[in-house]
Amino acid sequence: MKVSENLSGIKQRVEESARRSGRQAEDVKIIAVTKYVTTARAQEAIEAGILHLGENRAEGLNEKYEAIGEAAAWHFIGSLQTRKVKSIIDKVDYIHSLDRESLAKEINRRAEKTVRCFIQVNVSGEESKHGLPPQEVIPFIQSLHPYEKIQVCGLMTMAPLTEEKSVLRACFRKLALCREEVKALNLPYAPCNELSMGMSNDFELAVEEGATMIRIGTALVGE
Repeated sequence: MKVSENLSGIKQRVEESARRSGRQAEDVKIIAVTKYVTTARAQEAIEAGILHLGENRAEGLNEKYEAIGEAAAWHFIGSLQTRKVKSIIDKVDYIHSLDRESLAKEINRRAEKTVRCFIQVNVSGEESKHGLPPQEVIPFIQSLHPYEKIQVCGLMTMAPLTEEKSVLRACFRKLALCREEVKALNLPYAPCNELSMGMSNDFELAVEEGATMIRIGTALVGE
């Protein structure tokens, strides 16, 4: 299917989910995760009206950035190795996977401008997932105070791969509560207004629980 057709269906589902939770669909940004598709397919997403592209590898981001440039806002959504920071830092608008001080230090050292970063939180506690446990989020954010190039714009999580809606909803709800705790600190460098959560299989629940950015790959741009 064309990306435009997929996007139309996803927007309708976002609108319905937002309505169920008393939200506005316009408050939810759709990130097209293009890590498994060609640059041409990513370009098709731009032409369909997508404004945000997400990549999880530095090589993939750089390849597509060469062709697309600043026609989209770029999101780095994978685990970011410290040694790869220099190759992407001034191309990305958001990093969704800040989870350790060594990475913060390198971002701060390499960036020419403020970088909006999400703290990655391992809400589910799965060993296979990166991210901080929820109880470590606030101490970690407080430790970022010296890094003037980093703005903590929000929190990110990946929910478990399960069909059980109660498990998914609990995961998203926990991240939303964690964000409220961060916002209550009123830290100038950590407004924490965003929630990056929800993918192709669970974005409707994520929207109902407060997601402001959803990361859609397969359902939007295909395999």
